[in-house]
Amino acid sequence: MSAVERHHLFENRRVLVVSTNYAPELTGIGPYATQLAEHWAASGVRTQVLTGMPHYPAWRVDEEYRGVWRRHEVREGVSVHRRRHYVPPRQSALRRAAFEASVLAHGMLAPPPGRPDAVVSQMPSLAGGVIAARVARRHRVPHIPVVQDLMGAAAAQSGIRGGDRAAAVAAAAERYALRGAALVGVIHESFVPGVTALGVDPGRIRLVPNWTHVQRPTGDRTATRARLGWREGTPVLLHSGNMGLKQGLDVLVGLARLAPDIRVVLMGDGNQRAGLRELAAGLPNIDFLPPAGADEFTDVLAAADVLAVTQRASVLDMSVPSKLTSYFVSGRPVVASVADEGGTADEVRRSGAGVLVAPEDPAALLAAVRKLADDPEAADALGAQGPRYVAHHLSREAGLARFDALLTEVLGDAQGRAGR
Repeated sequence: MSAVERHHLFENRRVLVVSTNYAPELTGIGPYATQLAEHWAASGVRTQVLTGMPHYPAWRVDEEYRGVWRRHEVREGVSVHRRRHYVPPRQSALRRAAFEASVLAHGMLAPPPGRPDAVVSQMPSLAGGVIAARVARRHRVPHIPVVQDLMGAAAAQSGIRGGDRAAAVAAAAERYALRGAALVGVIHESFVPGVTALGVDPGRIRLVPNWTHVQRPTGDRTATRARLGWREGTPVLLHSGNMGLKQGLDVLVGLARLAPDIRVVLMGDGNQRAGLRELAAGLPNIDFLPPAGADEFTDVLAAADVLAVTQRASVLDMSVPSKLTSYFVSGRPVVASVADEGGTADEVRRSGAGVLVAPEDPAALLAAVRKLADDPEAADALGAQGPRYVAHHLSREAGLARFDALLTEVLGDAQGRAGR
């Protein structure tokens, strides 16, 4: 289908995007839902979003939205409908269930007005997937869930308290959201077996990888290091993003204990941040930074010597961290302390921009960091593979084009059925 034909198909169509996370959230799936909705609005689609109150990755509602029950906003041409929900300050299976239940109850009680022509949901939110499936069935329109995480597998693999008991319930909700979908998007091929095990025909699965949603670094690296207090000659290992259970970030605290000459930086927020600070008490070579703003985020990444992505050894097929797309664009080498057979390891290997080490092993992680720190030329060459990989595979234009193709396919199919 040509661009002109696609524009004609999209024009004045109404699409509902259901995503618990949305702007102004800057990390996780929020930026992807935001850029997708804004892209479709700019393409002539009457785009609505059903979302929650901004709370991620701090797991605290942003001050501007505290006490707000419902809010309607128009952001970049997108009609955004926010619904209040419970935000657990710490994670357990029970608290997560309460979070999902509150999202589900308020979303079902007060969905956005009007009849959509298609409904798109971002899942890891079980509630979001169920809401989208219910709305789509009520109006007899296509539902396109996009699997960013498999929460049933996450409950079993991430180490959350009570996770084993929650896994079956989460899988049942995923099965409900996915089995009746017109098409199912997955961000990595490693999710395909898990999705098919939930009853989805493989012929209805489409690969829609996340794209790099940040700009390339532009600041002076030496000046950024000086501003952050990072001395030249001191290797800096940085982790950016959510500090949750599945990340297993205690491995970085363990590395800091083994190597007082290496500065370990954890930048971000999450429900494990306080516990990690307590674990790192007394270590002078570990810093905790708040999330960087969009205008300086990649400059901070580029100022580090090595970027870390960590996961618990049990995390295999339920998650591919969105931070990788930002890491790659920064031009710094990545050390991935993750299971060798998981999707994260596949993505690091494919990029050529990093090395893999055994998960939950501070000594193995330290050895890889020291090797890169001792050979800056090799580290720079490895890091340079990241922007190349982004340019060829993870551009925003390519990512949004895949979603255009998804929407075109379901709208075209629905139009064809209506014409028969």
